[in-house]
This record gives sequence, structure tokens and C-alpha cells, in this order.
Amino acid sequence: MASQGNQVPNTQPAEQPSSIQDTRTIIVASQNPVKIDAARQGFQAMFPDINFVVRSMSVPSGVPDQPFSDQETFRGATNRAFNACTVLPQADFWVGIEGGVCHDPNEEKVLQSFAWVVVLGKSLDDESPGRAGKARTATYYLPEETSTLVKGGKELGDAEDLLWGQTNSKQQNGSVGLLTGDVVDRKGYMQQAVVLALIPFKNPKLTF
Repeated sequence: MASQGNQVPNTQPAEQPSSIQDTRTIIVASQNPVKIDAARQGFQAMFPDINFVVRSMSVPSGVPDQPFSDQETFRGATNRAFNACTVLPQADFWVGIEGGVCHDPNEEKVLQSFAWVVVLGKSLDDESPGRAGKARTATYYLPEETSTLVKGGKELGDAEDLLWGQTNSKQQNGSVGLLTGDVVDRKGYMQQAVVLALIPFKNPKLTF
């Protein structure tokens, strides 16, 4: 038996963690850091084994700065995604996120707030054709004070800044964060819709 001092050392290399091989590029059609982070975290939550490189760019939405209907808001998100795809077609995914408001036919004094997310992209299995996904966030009601300012021509973010004494809240916790005391902030609010918009990509064998 070999003495302890003459034991043969273990020459087998230590097991290395597996590296992520699959890398995909996402273009977020906005320079707003909240939208960028919401997209990044939504993709990573749905596809944890893929390394995503996220780039951002400003493109026209083709709608007013403050969309004032469900249809107008959806069109803005769609236009952003398509315009980003046109400018940088070599990417894998293009994300348009547009926040909007609309009237409640039963409550004329107040407005509803929401956002649309549209994702255009290539198939993750490299076999199925490219597809599109879309989802709308949850809807919440704005107080009369905010609604009056928005109806008067202010963007929602500017109206909330004025009402709450904030600066550039739309690039921070947003209207939903101010109203919920950050129980729900704008990033988390939009991230859930990003996840839902990715359902067609998560299920490439199904028809959407």
C-alpha cells in the first residue's frame, strides 16, 4: 500500500459549468430603460437557457405621443416593432411597447390606462417560420385629477409628474407604481405582458 505521502494526485479536470451556447439579439424599439429592462427580463424568464443581447433604438410609432384608444395603442406598439425590424433586420426579435389610455363608456370622468406589447421574431427551433406575439397589460383606472390633465393634452407621465411632484416617472416606477405605492411598478407591469406576448414562441408547434 502506498504511503500517504506517495498518493497519486487526482489529475481529472474539475467539472466545468456548461456554458450557454445559444445567443439571440433583441431589439427594443424604445430608449426608455423601463421598457428595455421589462423586455430583457421577460425574455429571460421565458427562455432561461438562452443568452439574450438586448439593444435599443428610437423609431417612429406612427401614433400621437399619448395614444387615446385601444386600437391606437396597439397600432403604436406594432409600428414600433415593424420599424425596428426594418432598420435592423439582422436581429432575432423586435419588441414594440406602447402605453395608452382610453375612455370608459360608463365612467366619463376617468380614463383607463394600459399598454400593448408586440413581439416579432424568428423561430427559436430554427425550423418553424417566424412568428408574432402580442399581449395587453392589465388595465387600471386613473384618478379624476390625472384624467383631467391627460384630457387637457398632457401625456400620462407628465400628468403624473405634475400631480405627484415627480420628475420623469415614466422612466422609473411609472403611473402604476405611483398609484400602488410600488406594489406594482412599471417594469413589472410591462414584463408580464412581454411574457404573455412570447407564448407563440414558447409553443412553436401550436398555431396562433
